[in-house]
Amino acid sequence: MHELTRSIVVPAPPARVWALIGDFAALGDWVPGVPSPRIEEREDPNEPGAVRVFTVDGEDVAHERLLVHDAAHRFYTYAVLDLPLPITGYHATLAVRQHPGGSEVVWSATYEGADDVVPQVEAGIGDATFASGLTALKARLS
Repeated sequence: MHELTRSIVVPAPPARVWALIGDFAALGDWVPGVPSPRIEEREDPNEPGAVRVFTVDGEDVAHERLLVHDAAHRFYTYAVLDLPLPITGYHATLAVRQHPGGSEVVWSATYEGADDVVPQVEAGIGDATFASGLTALKARLS
């Protein structure tokens, strides 16, 4: 099993950060280049079992199922149902924690895959999505 983690400290209280990123349907609102998803299989996007579907140029490109949404502890966990990389068992968690400088936002994932695919995951998901999203979040909340 491989692990991927990116984190950042933002100068805002956890409640404010969670209000911006805690909605499973809001990823496209704060991560650059990510389209706003549509939600399927549940009316409430924050109910476990909800699936967010990302569409680009009229084609569905990613499906992610919400597994856990815990507003009291400010985190959610989801599984990616289809990836363009040769990995399986991809589960990610987005969490907001109290930090002396405001809040620490941690975006982490675990997955199964050959060792030679790790650099692709680190670059394509870790840097292009996780890190760029967290950097944009910090800029927005600074």
